[in-house]
Amino acid sequence: MSDRQWEPSVGTTQRTTYLLGGRRVRVSDLLHAGLLRPGARLRFVRRRVGEIYHAEIIDNGRIRLPDGQEFSSPSGAAMAAAGMRAVDGWLAWTVEENGRPLDALRQELLDRAAAGPPDEPGVEGFDRRVHQRLRKARQRAEENQPEQFSVRELLSLWGAKDRGDQIGRIEDDLANHGLVTSPSFRKVTLDSTVRLVVASGGTDDSPAAAAGPVPVAGPADDLDDDPIGLTVGNLPSALGGLKHVAPNATFDEAITKMLLNGYSQLAVLNGPRNLRGAITWQSIAHARHADPNAKLTDAIDPEAVAVRYDRELIDVLPELQRCGYVFVRSEDNVVAGIVTTADVVQAYGEMAMPFFQIGELDRSLRRIITRRVDLDQVGKLCNRSVNSFDDLSMGDYLRVLDDTSVWSTLGWPLDRRTFIDRLHEIRHIRNDVMHFNPDPPPPDTIDKLRKVNSLLRHYGELA
Repeated sequence: MSDRQWEPSVGTTQRTTYLLGGRRVRVSDLLHAGLLRPGARLRFVRRRVGEIYHAEIIDNGRIRLPDGQEFSSPSGAAMAAAGMRAVDGWLAWTVEENGRPLDALRQELLDRAAAGPPDEPGVEGFDRRVHQRLRKARQRAEENQPEQFSVRELLSLWGAKDRGDQIGRIEDDLANHGLVTSPSFRKVTLDSTVRLVVASGGTDDSPAAAAGPVPVAGPADDLDDDPIGLTVGNLPSALGGLKHVAPNATFDEAITKMLLNGYSQLAVLNGPRNLRGAITWQSIAHARHADPNAKLTDAIDPEAVAVRYDRELIDVLPELQRCGYVFVRSEDNVVAGIVTTADVVQAYGEMAMPFFQIGELDRSLRRIITRRVDLDQVGKLCNRSVNSFDDLSMGDYLRVLDDTSVWSTLGWPLDRRTFIDRLHEIRHIRNDVMHFNPDPPPPDTIDKLRKVNSLLRHYGELA
């Protein structure tokens, strides 16, 4: 994607000729648009502690602090200047010359792109509909009435069904409007509810604080904490609610709840955020064996662990291995669910099954082609040099089997076009799986893979 600069039109105001679609706005974009100039002085005021930080925009669009450090991200510059863990620099930094936050300049840039003609050069990929929708959501968030969606509904604004290859685009559009989801839509299930809030980085010293309560989420342009693998919150039970008892409950109450719900453990809470421990069948047996008159408090295991929903699941596995379960805290620190080893086995099983099925499909197609087509012919059909059958991709399999002369040699009593169309579907499934989409595949995905593999096991012997 090449970047094209904003250029003034003679006798008119500047108009966009800069490619904005599909990425985050940068400070350099503001320079190219004429909304900011090299040498502009920035100020970040923390009124509560009575501190003011300064910075300067240099001609390459980076932000330079007085000590010489340079940053491409306003948030990175703000965090370094103030020594804070998280703050949204787009909201924190204002231009000394006119008092406008960088975020206001960013919004003006986006509004210009949205107001221009649809065929204006440089705004390819810029979705005006999404811009207007997020502009409204930003206004609602600033009025302290944030919009709420299920993650599935949020993704549908971009026409996405899961958190696959569009997730970067979605995060970029949200960041460009100074928005984040609370909790993070990456780190919970598709059916979890999230709010669109203004990113303030957890500090009430930023200008966003004047708009209302400070959200928990961090800077909209800071991706350092984005998960690579599954998080605890990606498991359905993590934030799905929690049966519990109070410390002064009776054994009968605890046992009844465990039996009715099929639980092996039960949280003991003294308020929604105060985890006292857990009751298990084993702890009940130990307490009553030691003292037939024991109370429930004697059976509480204080070693029970509660982890945040956004922890990487792989980092929690040692605790799961030790206890068999962990309780889960939501973004506002409420003990909101439980994850057991069975939940983890199911989650990893759902992720692993498509890999196994695709692996079998790949081996079957390669074996069929190896038996019927020589490498020279494969290379001609793929329009490239092929040194080994092991070098073939799913796209290569499609090109080879879609050739009528190759298909006729297979001797299969099957319709070539219908078979190839299904392989095209499988190719898209494979690409999604290989990008490690954290969401479980659609219900028919595994079924499609199994049926194609079953067909190949049967007819592959004829090839």
